[in-house]
Amino acid sequence: MDMDDVLAEIGEWGRYQKLVVWLILLPGVLPCGFHAYDQLFMAAVPPHWCRVPELDPWVQNHMNHVINISIPFENKDGTWKPNECNVYVRNYSTLSKLSGLQQFINVPFDTPTKFCDHGWHFDRSDYISTVVTEWNLVCDKKFYLTLALMLFGVGGLVGNYIFGYVQDSLGRRPAFFIYLAIQCFFGIATAFARDYTTWLIFRIGVGFTVPAILGTPYVLAIELVGTKKRTLCTILINIAYSLALILLAILVWAIRDWRLLALSTTLPFVSFFLFWWALPESPRWLLARGKFQEADKIFRKIARMNKTRLPPNYLTLLKRKYDSDRLLSKKSDTQHYGVLDLFKTPNLCQKTLIITFIWFTNTSVYVGLSYYAPALGGDEFLNFFLAGAVELPTYIFLWPAMDWIGRRWTLCASMIIGGVACLATFLVKNDSEITLALYCIGKMGISSSFVVLPLMASELYPTVVRGLGMSMSSVLGMLGPIFIPLVNYLGGEMLILPLLIMGVLLIAGGISSLLLPETLGQTLPQSLADGEKIGIGCMNLCNTRDQKEENKLKMKSEETAV
Repeated sequence: MDMDDVLAEIGEWGRYQKLVVWLILLPGVLPCGFHAYDQLFMAAVPPHWCRVPELDPWVQNHMNHVINISIPFENKDGTWKPNECNVYVRNYSTLSKLSGLQQFINVPFDTPTKFCDHGWHFDRSDYISTVVTEWNLVCDKKFYLTLALMLFGVGGLVGNYIFGYVQDSLGRRPAFFIYLAIQCFFGIATAFARDYTTWLIFRIGVGFTVPAILGTPYVLAIELVGTKKRTLCTILINIAYSLALILLAILVWAIRDWRLLALSTTLPFVSFFLFWWALPESPRWLLARGKFQEADKIFRKIARMNKTRLPPNYLTLLKRKYDSDRLLSKKSDTQHYGVLDLFKTPNLCQKTLIITFIWFTNTSVYVGLSYYAPALGGDEFLNFFLAGAVELPTYIFLWPAMDWIGRRWTLCASMIIGGVACLATFLVKNDSEITLALYCIGKMGISSSFVVLPLMASELYPTVVRGLGMSMSSVLGMLGPIFIPLVNYLGGEMLILPLLIMGVLLIAGGISSLLLPETLGQTLPQSLADGEKIGIGCMNLCNTRDQKEENKLKMKSEETAV
């Protein structure tokens, strides 16, 4: 008897699991969604132009006159806009009244310019205050914003790596609250930063918990339910994350001051520490650690709330099962598996490289498109809202698609459709509305593939190296959020360039996915030898439904033989 057998008796998706998932684990997704992207709006760059001290008296009531006589214009993305970093060299001190200001409107063609040396004026119509307006992070300091996003990604890479050890050694429950405490501390501290360096340190601290803090709601939801409900929980967690992006869009639209925004995206989650008394530890983790009495308390609570009964002598049978597993594990300690085992055979090596490349592509493009939403032009709050909202319809067809046409073709189609949509923006680069529509299609595609990939990868890696493979692929995939801000930085000169780069990545990942074998209906490989039996390079158009039926018959015959 194992835990799945126990859940079959006391309820795989009963009242207890539903309450924990809906009231605790799904809300537990919100901190990650909020803190992953609130920095985009804290560091938003409003339209700006050089400040001329002599013209300050006319700025409030005659802004257009001030800009026309002092700021050169430049063609940017097909539109003439005031230069953000240079000012005309003129004798502004002679202007003492409005009539004098008007006579300077006609600027000679050969008027020299210079870099702003008295700061900037910022358009406050969209934002009351951002770190950019407060510390003049524009022009020669513009890269500071990209650097902040890159170091935020580095913090996430390190934090995610450490989180795995914390979650496996201390448990799912303590890991969540440790990272929640770190996130709340640095999130609140962000609001009180007095300079860019301090703000950057606090943001790295927040980044340390992103996306690691998402791990506990995801893993605990999977481990509390039966095997038939794991796909449902995966979809629900992804829906909750998309809703977090939608809620963040509404919040940043309502709060235009970066310090208030930092507090608003953090303080509500302090209340999550009340979950300490309601959030259970994973019974699977407790059993694996030999903490049978603690697991028994949780099982009894599940049975009581689900109005079911525990099997007789179930705890004795569980002890026997897990003691036997530990004994076998000790006997097999002579066979240690490491990362190099993922590359020992050509078959597994190719699958590892392809999965890792696709993981890098998915992470890079998903984060890149989310970062890019405010830069699309038009209403950046609406753009970000749509970036989250368009993910929701994908889950309607994604679930049946994975079971009908298979994991591989679902993954491939999602990435190819998203990639083509991103590349198509080149054809309509001067039409912001069509560009936004194509962007949304690209976001739908990458959102779908991001759900399929982890499932498919877990079905391809053999059990003995599954944890290593998933960990390595996901960690290397997180290199994407470190470098993707550079791609968006390049988009400052050419709006659609980041979309073109991400489109190429998506199509390359989609084509690569066809090199992987279909896993629908396949039994999970246990050993490296089992993994070798699952082929590579099978770019065929075979009917996956027929494959599924064939696999079922094969497994049935094997069970009969046993």
